[in-house]
Amino acid sequence: MPESSPETHVIDFRAAEQLLAARDPRGAIRLLDSVITAHPENTAARLLRARAFFLAAQLRPAELEFQIVLEREPDNAFAHFALGRTLERADRAEEALRHFRLAAALEPRPEFIEAARFPAGTGNGDGGNGGGNRGGANGDRGRRHPDAGPE
Repeated sequence: MPESSPETHVIDFRAAEQLLAARDPRGAIRLLDSVITAHPENTAARLLRARAFFLAAQLRPAELEFQIVLEREPDNAFAHFALGRTLERADRAEEALRHFRLAAALEPRPEFIEAARFPAGTGNGDGGNGGGNRGGANGDRGRRHPDAGPE
């Protein structure tokens, strides 16, 4: 077996990215195992391995890896979102919703907001905060159409 070095770990990490893109999560996991053994602090490798576990339907290992990432980077919106998807897939919807909402709060990307299922009236999204037909604080100023509706 060839001796591992920092260079081979970088090569393995990049190869694992390619394997994951090619939908070979098990191959990616095999490569990332050695990278993480040598560099357990490498959050990027752990996040990639968590994604690979998820795609391989290994939900418990995916959950554990996403949790490790979030312990180190609690503001990682993608990790919250991916952990939410993992928990949702494991039929743990209530736990998943918490992570979806954290992801949406940290980074309001459309897919994060949609997964968070914010109820109308919370100010997230357009439901419940009045929409575009209300006049502003200055009465009718700003209206373009006289039949725009009540204020």
